Amino acid sequence: MSDEAVLAKTGKTWSEWFAILDAAGAKTMSHQEIVAVLSEKHKVGSWWRQMVTVSYEQARGLRELHQKPGGYSISVTKTIDTPVARLYKAWEDDRTRGAWLPETPFVIRKATANRSMRITWTDGKTNLDVGFFPKGDSKCQVAVQHDKLPNAKACEKMKKYWSQALGRLKEVLEG
Repeated sequence: MSDEAVLAKTGKTWSEWFAILDAAGAKTMSHQEIVAVLSEKHKVGSWWRQMVTVSYEQARGLRELHQKPGGYSISVTKTIDTPVARLYKAWEDDRTRGAWLPETPFVIRKATANRSMRITWTDGKTNLDVGFFPKGDSKCQVAVQHDKLPNAKACEKMKKYWSQALGRLKEVLEG
């Protein structure tokens, strides 16, 4: 995110925020404590509190890329020329899913037809949030967020895995 964007939304640039947080002792604070400083002392809005805190943590080596409090997280999206109901079915139906994501018996914990799924991945430890977004009558986007990954290496592996899997899904649905 650019200095101009953060300045426009928060009134300060990245270097100004980092200097403020350094002076407040944020290098030794938890994520929640840094957020509290931004909220209570600087009245930063909720989304921007998180953005400034995560950016600060990454800049100061307190957080790696893709790292979140509950582990690591990656996301991959793909736009596919197919109606959203067909895309959703390609995830929901075991047989259809087997054509593009073989041998992956995951558990769908919660689903809203043609909108979203929450899935426990095959390892039983990590989760998927899958969103389905119509882009007209015959085009849509799928977004996969894979959470609770153990480390940055797992992020690299799963980012590649999901990029390839969604490529196969696109091939199956666009035929």
